Amino acid sequence: MNEKNLIDDCFYIQQKKYGLWYSTDKDGNGLITSLTEEQCISATRFYLKFRQENQFESQNNQENVSKYSGSVDYKL
Repeated sequence: MNEKNLIDDCFYIQQKKYGLWYSTDKDGNGLITSLTEEQCISATRFYLKFRQENQFESQNNQENVSKYSGSVDYKL
């Protein structure tokens, strides 16, 4: 259950507590947590591709990005 599997020669997946699947990069930094092995592999590939193409920076630099904030008020 604690065996790490190297996927695509760029990240590891491992099943951990409660049957959840975790992925880490080669340096051991956590990436994705999923319910199944297939979801973990797929989501990690998508995330790493997105990060490799520097999409995080382009998303933050767009002029028409909407930002929202809010609060919830209630009485007990």
